[in-house]
Amino acid sequence: MAAKKSAPKVVKAATKAELPPKVQKAPRAPKPAATADVVVIGGGHNGLVAAAYLARAGVKTILVEARTELGGMALTGDVDGVRAPMLAHTVGRFRPRVARDLGLQGKVKLVEPEARNFAPHPTNGTSITLWRDAKRTAAELATRPNGEKVAAGYLKLDGRLRRVGAYFEKVLDGIPPDLDGGKSVAELLAGFAFRAPFSGLEEGDGREILRMLPMSAADLVNEYINDDHLEALIAWRGSRYNATGPISPGTGASLLFDNITGDGADGGASGETVVAIGGPGALIDAIADAARGFGAEIRTGAQVTAITERDGRVTGVALASGEEIIAPYVLSTLDPKSTLLNLLGVEATGPELRRRLRATRSTGVTAKLNILLDQLPNFPSAGSAAEQEVRLRGRITVLSDILGIERAFDSSKYGEMSDVPVVEAMIPTLIDPSLTNDKRHLLSAVVQYAPIDLKGGWTADARKTLADRAVAVLESVAPGISGHIVARQLITPADLQNDWGATGGHAMHVNEGFDQFAQWRPLYGIGRYETPIDGLFLSGAGTAPGGGVTGAPGANAAEKLIRHLRRAAE
Repeated sequence: MAAKKSAPKVVKAATKAELPPKVQKAPRAPKPAATADVVVIGGGHNGLVAAAYLARAGVKTILVEARTELGGMALTGDVDGVRAPMLAHTVGRFRPRVARDLGLQGKVKLVEPEARNFAPHPTNGTSITLWRDAKRTAAELATRPNGEKVAAGYLKLDGRLRRVGAYFEKVLDGIPPDLDGGKSVAELLAGFAFRAPFSGLEEGDGREILRMLPMSAADLVNEYINDDHLEALIAWRGSRYNATGPISPGTGASLLFDNITGDGADGGASGETVVAIGGPGALIDAIADAARGFGAEIRTGAQVTAITERDGRVTGVALASGEEIIAPYVLSTLDPKSTLLNLLGVEATGPELRRRLRATRSTGVTAKLNILLDQLPNFPSAGSAAEQEVRLRGRITVLSDILGIERAFDSSKYGEMSDVPVVEAMIPTLIDPSLTNDKRHLLSAVVQYAPIDLKGGWTADARKTLADRAVAVLESVAPGISGHIVARQLITPADLQNDWGATGGHAMHVNEGFDQFAQWRPLYGIGRYETPIDGLFLSGAGTAPGGGVTGAPGANAAEKLIRHLRRAAE
């Protein structure tokens, strides 16, 4: 009889660096406070981008990061000796303009597989592959029931989403204009561009954008697609990471915004899938090197406990070590609630701003599961071994139909994890063998819906239950995969809040949707990076244009602050 296989290891996710224990020492003179022009809080990709832009402009910049490693949610960590993307596993939305400005070309190798999204159906043994080439996708769709009509609808929707993505990249990717009247010629021109006719779009696109923004993603996609599985696969992008279902109003806007990609108008109905060789941390290293090259000082293990201010004017930051960094400007890439509610007192922010911030939707329902396998899993619906090598290089999304997603979402509304969560995975080791020194493979999975306020809390049993349910979903499309698991690592929304500093456990800091974008992200009045506290600027995923590994919030906020500094110097 074969020996019983031992249970897979449970690998603990990296947590915030603990402060060193207090040691009684003889009193000594306090260390002189450091000084800078700007302190950037947060060593994720947006903080590093902001620090690089500021330093490049000649601004003396100190970046402080609480953890011992840079990267934030784009951190590449370790799962039993295999390099793994802790949270974000694609970097395809990183803006080319940021890469050019910081001289990153050639510093990071990016790979975009031909297959962007492989979707095995969990019950009927079929699958859909969305290819980078929309015509190739349409050709495969044409073999499905009612295929010719489905293929034609897909091509029509794909074209519209690509054009809309290009439009939003132009008008939403920069600093949001001041709709109440700009203070400079640049702001007036930006405001005009925001209101300008929808030039560059095909006839009907402009009015369709205005109609589609408040729609649900399900209704939007259903106008083009008459195939339950395909409809769910595309509409899912309107709810990914958010406490919504595809039938929720406003998810159409989230789907449209998801088409602002790093390669211009090349998102479309398939979305983006781009992997950095070496993991997303390779991009982080390149940005950090650029920032240091421009003269920025970067400190890790430096947790900010307060933003100091006097009479409504920023004076610097206080660190957990007891040190203070004196600076007239602070740019925070932490989530807006952490920055304004936790690092500042009521007197500085005022009760009205605090009330509005607390009402901002930032409820996390998404967990991350990293699974280490002793071999590449078998997905029968992907075809032969050679075909699987190609199709499994993109995202692997397991869902059935719109109602299945909605049922999963319903559970989270009542504080329960879904019995059948939506799982969107990647196998980065298939594209990048350098992540491991043996034949093991890493499956990186987004698991939704698992609410931060889970009934009974995120106990060890609850964590095991969620991981088991996600594995069961994978087992339905990759039979036998559970028998090849040697280690797994789960990061829940509670971990995102407690260990990664995201209030509400939301991976994007703030829900994405029609009411929380552009000037309204996170709130109107502070949606253009500047706050009522003189000298305090916001950036990060909770600001425009939103979350994901884009670099745009960091670049925009830094450019806004640089303009402010230049005006102040005149």
